[in-house]
Amino acid sequence: MTITELLPPSPQARDADSLYDAFETWVGQQGITLYPAQEEAVIEIMTGSNVILSTPTGSGKTLVATGAHFAAMAQGKRTFYTAPIKALVSEKFFALCDIFGAANVGMLTGDASVNNKAPIICCTAEVLANIALREGAGADIGQVVMDEFHFYAEPDRGWAWQVPILELPQAQFILMSATLGDVERFQSDLTRRTGRTTAVVTSVERPVPLSYSYAMTPLHETLEELLATHQAPIYVVHFTQASALERAQALMSINVCTREEKDAIAALIGGFRFSSGFGRTLSRLVRHGIGVHHAGMLPKYRRLVEQLAQAGLLKVIAGTDTLGVGINVPIRTVVFTGLSKYDGSRQRVLKAREFHQIAGRAGRAGYDTSGSVVVQTTRRSCARSSARSLRRGSSAGTRRPSRGWSMPSPSRWSRGCGSAIPCCSTSLRERAIRSSRCASCCETTMRSHATRLGCPGGPSRSTGPC
Repeated sequence: MTITELLPPSPQARDADSLYDAFETWVGQQGITLYPAQEEAVIEIMTGSNVILSTPTGSGKTLVATGAHFAAMAQGKRTFYTAPIKALVSEKFFALCDIFGAANVGMLTGDASVNNKAPIICCTAEVLANIALREGAGADIGQVVMDEFHFYAEPDRGWAWQVPILELPQAQFILMSATLGDVERFQSDLTRRTGRTTAVVTSVERPVPLSYSYAMTPLHETLEELLATHQAPIYVVHFTQASALERAQALMSINVCTREEKDAIAALIGGFRFSSGFGRTLSRLVRHGIGVHHAGMLPKYRRLVEQLAQAGLLKVIAGTDTLGVGINVPIRTVVFTGLSKYDGSRQRVLKAREFHQIAGRAGRAGYDTSGSVVVQTTRRSCARSSARSLRRGSSAGTRRPSRGWSMPSPSRWSRGCGSAIPCCSTSLRERAIRSSRCASCCETTMRSHATRLGCPGGPSRSTGPC
């Protein structure tokens, strides 16, 4: 049963109340209960307002977008869903086909056009921006749902999120992201340009809580520990496609699935045709319970990995940071292989927004009661962090170090103290490690060393694994 079958038969009967009741009925049939933020956002959309939705990852923004498409169809408007990458556009296209029926959903990307006259269109942000530039206010676009709206701030690609707001005053806008800051400027500007009220719906409460930890063991040992403690499925984050595939192949030595689970994978794959080259490699990996996922894969392979993951049959998925843009792969644990990436011009540390976007995919609502985020690190990286902090402290004169935060980690992953102490040398840190194996003793030891050496304010709290 598709959601369109719940539309009131008469267009005159399709007021905001009846549309909301119909949508709520469909949601209940899926075994889902709307969160308060979702209810508020859907009600605002049904009444014709623009909506800026800023809620944590895993809090159901996709369901709000579905409600928006439902309202637009009921009112006879054409609605566009935009996303930053083709992998996410493709995933949403198939999901909306299941919900609204294939005849009502189309897709436009730089290299594919499917049912491009449909009332619901999934497209990359640049495609919509070019339509807006060509046709402007005369475009047949009544509603725009912009996912991952924080890309507005990107220096290279932000224009694609800006242009539709400037050129489509006739459209209703739904702007969604988990990492938006102050949106007062957008609220007033949207209201001025479109003549509609603009509602801001925010929430800071995650439906599924997360725990954070560092791991100092080799990656395969970390994964074995996570599998043994039933924290699968696990997404291992890499920052290049080649390293993701290489890691997946290296994990073939770990037995991640039982015989029964491997039989279930083979049954779901059925007669799926794998081509030579990468196809054969992927076939061998997924039959072992290990997936690969990145934007460079053929859509049919990406779709297969997503289906196997949604069925709970893949225990480990090695992929890239495309996970951070909302790919619907249910993950309980996210493992970062590092915290730096090459951005096209230089190697840099992840921005806080990037980290939160990726880490927030752990623990998806409806699948898990809690999620885990694990960061692979080494004592050498802790020492480098300590040296950088020491240099910053020296340049700041006698300024008191700011208080940081530490993340707990299981004892097997982090033995002893590997703290990065801003005002103490590495040798002192090593002396503290030799003299103490627990966090509290380590802090006491470091504080006494710092006091004797005259460090301003003593050592700050650990920013590394302890």
